[in-house]
Amino acid sequence: MSLAGQVVTSEPATAGVRAESFQLANGMDVVVIPDHRAPVVTHMVWYRVGAADEPPGKSGIAHFLEHLMFKATETMKSGEFSKTVARLGGQDNAFTSQDVTAYFQRIARDRLPTVMKMEAERMTKLQLAEKEVITERDVIKEERRSRTDNNPSAILGEEMAAALFKSHPYGIPIIGWMHEIAELSREDALAFYKRHYAPNNAILVVAGDVTGQDVRKLAEETYAKIPRNDNVRAYKRPTEPPQNAARRLELVDERAGEPIFQRHYLAPSYSSAEDGEAEALDLLLKIVASGPTSRLYKELVVDRKIASSVSGYYSGHGKEYGRIVFYGVPSRGHTLEELEAAIDKGLADMAANGVSEAELERAKRVFIADYIYESDNQSTLARRYGFGLVVGQTIEDIETWPEEIRKVKLDDLKRVAAKYFDIKSSVTGYLRPQAAVEAKAKATGDRS
Repeated sequence: MSLAGQVVTSEPATAGVRAESFQLANGMDVVVIPDHRAPVVTHMVWYRVGAADEPPGKSGIAHFLEHLMFKATETMKSGEFSKTVARLGGQDNAFTSQDVTAYFQRIARDRLPTVMKMEAERMTKLQLAEKEVITERDVIKEERRSRTDNNPSAILGEEMAAALFKSHPYGIPIIGWMHEIAELSREDALAFYKRHYAPNNAILVVAGDVTGQDVRKLAEETYAKIPRNDNVRAYKRPTEPPQNAARRLELVDERAGEPIFQRHYLAPSYSSAEDGEAEALDLLLKIVASGPTSRLYKELVVDRKIASSVSGYYSGHGKEYGRIVFYGVPSRGHTLEELEAAIDKGLADMAANGVSEAELERAKRVFIADYIYESDNQSTLARRYGFGLVVGQTIEDIETWPEEIRKVKLDDLKRVAAKYFDIKSSVTGYLRPQAAVEAKAKATGDRS
């Protein structure tokens, strides 16, 4: 996707947002979202590279580099970037996903030139000391231990992703596998940096009290001075082979406080789905499993009381693939097997009989209202455009999404349910507390 040579000013269907875009001579795309209610701006640089672009055996390098980007540059000392932003009264941070690495600051409008200058410098002039790389690698290892290795539910989710994606790198955790993190080096970080960080592989998004003309002038004074790097390139991502068999996982862990059921189905994303499919999946999951008014929650938690919680959602914001996810916790006296059977029955009934027009219209209203309310948040707007553009959507796609939601029909829901609730394209996971497993085994042994 390129925004070359165009200035787009498309009116969204509902929220009154008006985004402009242009491209610098070095290939850097720029998007401006004016919001003049307060003299504040959100400044974000989105790199078209994430964990799914890592070389084999180097899992976690994209996230590791994100951390290292806060070290020294040619003119800034290590840590000076964030200290400067804080001294100016702003906030900054960064994040890595499978498809993107993004850096952002929220700052007063008159401080924007300073953060643009600093962000432009670290795009190509990062300086890494060996000692700092080793120290930061230890930080990443501890982050993995605390967030994943010490969390049985996170371990189960990681194992399920690895089973769902047979070939595509979405099956590799963003933070990386521990044994590969432990081997990441300064040379690995610099090689990844030089391969992916360049203006022609980035999108600048500025939302707030600015105009397109303001941002163009500042971008020309900062980012435009960075030479284009034609050696920047991404690895070609593999595609998924046919999914011919359902997969099942069971994790028994003494740290688990309660049994948990999960089911993941492979699905397309907004960028890869056929027209209208992603919108239909979003609406379908809202009706079936999202929140206390959803079908599964009302039936299994409120009416039958066989679950203490049931939820589900469609995750459709990847570049190549998405996921349909269901989650549930059986109530006391009920089993994971019983909960799974009840969820499967509910999904089968819905696929066979569809949903009502009233349910569909209610789900549409909720989605469109959320879109409008979120448009009131400057940071949310910047993220909406940044994520969408990186994974291949256009400004028009992003701003006309409410209209596409309105177009979805009942038959569309039945069609995507029949197509994507396919058990052969799924992974089912059970998390069982160790104590419960031992108690069951003892009870069985006592009866024998």
